[in-house]
Amino acid sequence: MTIEDMCFTTEKQEFDRKSARITAATIATPMIAFANADGGLLAIGIEDNGKITGIDDYLPNINEILRAPFDFCVPTIRIETQTIECVDDNGKKNHILLIYVPQSSELHANHRDEVYLRVGDKSKKLTFDERMQLMYAKGARYFEDEPVYGTSINDLDMNEVAAYCKRIGYGKTPEEYIRQNKSFLVSANGREELSGAAILLFGKEPQQYFKRARVRFIRYEGTEARVGAQMNVVKDKIFEGRILQIVEQSIDFVRDQIKEHTYLGREGKFVTESEYPEFAWKEIIVNAIAHRDYSIKGTDIQIKMFDDHFTVESPGTLPGIVRINNMRQVHFSRNPKIAEVLHEYEYVREYGEGVDRLYNEMKEAGLPSPEYYMEAFMLHATLKNRKYVEHAVDTTQVATQVATQVTTQVDISDKITAYCKEPRKKSEIMAYCGYKNAKSFTKKYLKPLMDQGLITMTIPDKPNSQNQRYITTVK
Repeated sequence: MTIEDMCFTTEKQEFDRKSARITAATIATPMIAFANADGGLLAIGIEDNGKITGIDDYLPNINEILRAPFDFCVPTIRIETQTIECVDDNGKKNHILLIYVPQSSELHANHRDEVYLRVGDKSKKLTFDERMQLMYAKGARYFEDEPVYGTSINDLDMNEVAAYCKRIGYGKTPEEYIRQNKSFLVSANGREELSGAAILLFGKEPQQYFKRARVRFIRYEGTEARVGAQMNVVKDKIFEGRILQIVEQSIDFVRDQIKEHTYLGREGKFVTESEYPEFAWKEIIVNAIAHRDYSIKGTDIQIKMFDDHFTVESPGTLPGIVRINNMRQVHFSRNPKIAEVLHEYEYVREYGEGVDRLYNEMKEAGLPSPEYYMEAFMLHATLKNRKYVEHAVDTTQVATQVATQVTTQVDISDKITAYCKEPRKKSEIMAYCGYKNAKSFTKKYLKPLMDQGLITMTIPDKPNSQNQRYITTVK
């Protein structure tokens, strides 16, 4: 970004400019907001209106500003700085201080214990609930570790705990496993309560405490969801229970909904292809269940299947420092205890491998890359099948055909206007353009050109076989 860009661009998600007169306590606010969000750049020495006042006349204050990450940010924010030469608005040589604030995996507050998050061009002060959401997202605190009010060890299905202990080779009793591992039992105000992870993984009735901790499958007829009298839902099913049960039921049901196409291959052998690679659709379902934000209690995970695509909607933003542009390389688990259990049951295979392999599987199948986007507090993951690809090709072909027809029509119209600079009989024009059907030719070409005033038809006073009508280009 040039100095000119810094002066004239609008302040935005990852850029802000400040006067060198700003106090260290005040500059800590955008530093904290950037660190808690996606990082950003602070240009010190440029006023909010874009006027360059520089830093040379405010060096004692600049020294205080450089101490802000240490004195007014908790924990300390690591910054990078650069001083660049400029000419200020008085025409004098001066300098601007650039402060690069990286995205942080920690949650940062100021010396008054206030937390800020960069939202658009503002540093937003978070409410208590918003702060907790950010803590869960960053892993500074895990919602799955929070005590669930009114629960006790009697709410667990010990047979399920025993089965898990056997799978991992744990030699003690199921109750000892719960009491001695993973903080499944939490002391809260003198009471012994179960953590959210314990209920979700081993509870007898998890939905008693997490009503929307479930998966809803909706199958639509067609390529889009319609409502009202045109509602096109053909299947609507809900899966509840413990995490492992929900994963198993969802995968088994969706497998029956995935269509397969069998055809005779080049080598004379029958080939069967699925709408989507199995690893791909299983990965986005398991990811949604393993990494959803269970602190959001007003909605469930939704699997939406259409004729040409497949979407999984999961409550919660991307966790930690994971973003759509780095999710193939960066891994962060919002619910590490839930992810660990699913890993033991081989649903989460290799930490950090899944998303990258998902892209590769879709590519090898000749299908478009997965699409991810955020809408409000929901993460959408979409796979597209061969029908989508074929429809896209058909649409392109239709567009090309239309464009060709329009081009052809323009070309013939141009030929007519050029040919008719001298008066021509209609029969001559048709022969010149290679047309035989007089009615069609007149309707398609001659009439539109006459309506536009580009050609005119001469009508003789006494028309006869020797004295015909002539068509002439209007000059």
